[in-house]
Amino acid sequence: MRARTSLGADYLENGGCQFSVWAPLAEKVEVHITAPQERFVPLQRDSLGYHRAVIEEVRPGSLYLYRLDGLKERPDPASRFQPSDVHSASQVVEPYFPWEDDCWRGLLLHDYIAYELHVGTFTPEGTFEAIVRHLDELKELGVTAIELMPVAQFPGSRNWGYDGVYPFAVQNSYGGPQGLKLLVNACHLKGLAVVLDVVYNHLGPEGNYLADFGPYFTDRYQTPWGRAINFDGPDSDEVRRFFIENALYWIEEFHIDALRLDALHAILDISPYPFLQELAAWVHEESERHNRRVYLMAESDLNDARLLRSPELGGYGLDAQWNDDFHHCLHTLLTNEQTGYYRDFGQLSQLVKAFREGFVYSGDYSLYRRRRHGISSRDIPAPRFVVFAQNHDQVGNRMQGDRLSQLVDFEGLKLAAAVVLLSPFVPLLFMGEEYGETAPFQYFVSHSEPALIEAVRRGRRQEFAAFRWQSETPDPQDEATFQRAKLNHQLRQEGNHRVLWKFYRELIRLRQEIPALSRLSKESLEAVGYEQDRVLFLRRWTEDEEALMMCNFGDSETWVPLPIPAGSWQKQLDTADRRWNGPGSLLPSQLNSNAKATVTLGLRTFALYTRIKET
Repeated sequence: MRARTSLGADYLENGGCQFSVWAPLAEKVEVHITAPQERFVPLQRDSLGYHRAVIEEVRPGSLYLYRLDGLKERPDPASRFQPSDVHSASQVVEPYFPWEDDCWRGLLLHDYIAYELHVGTFTPEGTFEAIVRHLDELKELGVTAIELMPVAQFPGSRNWGYDGVYPFAVQNSYGGPQGLKLLVNACHLKGLAVVLDVVYNHLGPEGNYLADFGPYFTDRYQTPWGRAINFDGPDSDEVRRFFIENALYWIEEFHIDALRLDALHAILDISPYPFLQELAAWVHEESERHNRRVYLMAESDLNDARLLRSPELGGYGLDAQWNDDFHHCLHTLLTNEQTGYYRDFGQLSQLVKAFREGFVYSGDYSLYRRRRHGISSRDIPAPRFVVFAQNHDQVGNRMQGDRLSQLVDFEGLKLAAAVVLLSPFVPLLFMGEEYGETAPFQYFVSHSEPALIEAVRRGRRQEFAAFRWQSETPDPQDEATFQRAKLNHQLRQEGNHRVLWKFYRELIRLRQEIPALSRLSKESLEAVGYEQDRVLFLRRWTEDEEALMMCNFGDSETWVPLPIPAGSWQKQLDTADRRWNGPGSLLPSQLNSNAKATVTLGLRTFALYTRIKET
């Protein structure tokens, strides 16, 4: 690995600032300091196209641009802060922060219970500081990690975050770099890890000036969202370095515990040492250097287990992956939807396979893709899969942004929560699902260019065509679309919402306290599906404890014989119980079996039993 030097503007303790920018397309680069006192300072170019200099008397708060060959002026590609917008001057930032997390070493992956949130809509204020007020509630719920949707600077004040154009700059409207550090510090003091969503497959369309500096992009490949990043072509070594430096920046400067790598299927790289493998090597070395647990979590729709396998086995060495197949199985069983990519799902046997292996499509023919899809993940340990009933994509990429709370009844919500939280995988909740939030989460932007705004509108309409949804597509540019997505935390105190929150808390308690559930293993799991009855039977165990789970996805009461091992079993949870505002349980509090027992399950019921130990 090559020796590292910082990119961007690094404030030095002696009152100066080191500037470094990779701009091989420019023969001459000057720093144009615009405030507090205007001046131009030339940088020295090296053989690789880096331009550097230490400039005296540049303090935090100073504003600057780079002037390229005396013509164009552009913000810093590695800007640490954009105080105004994506088109204006970058700002030198104060690196010091009074961290209080010296004893924090991070969490083991199997202890993660992640909570995905969007900073702008999680609170009325839409800031990092406002999130801090809710950390005690999340801790009480049982969450162990918050996962932030991307915070890299994007155009305007509202965006999902995937249109970021300054990967190192923390969004100004959220509170900037100091605000993010405040949030991470507060999380660590409460024992919460922080996952940050980063986007290395493309940059947004507005304010994207990287191509003026160097060959960051390639025309060899295409992505659905913009020009592909040059990870394997001429001059790609320094492009890779830019994004690797970004990952290490979040870990070092902000003490981030894990990075969720967005849409890796859009990172196209045929080099013998792929960018993702190189990134993993750098991050894991950094983790060891700081004596902290730091993870890379992939998002990819390729069902490619090589992302998770070690380099010794021909893999990339990433630590975990979101498993969309698990979501699609669960969603179709709950909603019976069969449009778009959901046409590939709907069989109970597929959810059984998801529990047993991870990926459902492991070389099977996909009707949606019209080809075989995926490879087997049978050998990948359970804690390396992240599963969910909802996330920003699966809610926000619906035309109306409707959450599961708008698609299924109360019994269905409880069933979905139990299947996810009592699975042997790492569970992820999407903000508000724990109390049945009803606010839609639709796609929103705040671009300034009329042609781009219209292109985004047109793109959203085209994206929904495969799902044949009939309603009007919400306008992503309309501020009302953003305002509708704001959570109403007060719902947590009302009626079924309050009951659902307590139910989620109970599920997490059971997951953490019952050894058969806290042990995340596919090897100590039995999954049996009854297709006609739409009943899923699960058994999980340790050396001296067993747990049974029964899930009825059907719309009617069903009577089914289950392969329950001989012995006596105590009921620990039943979604039909009055305690959970259910219709009333049909199951006994104690179940006795002689290797098989016939039980009666109410519609959309979930029940958990544990073995009673013989005395």
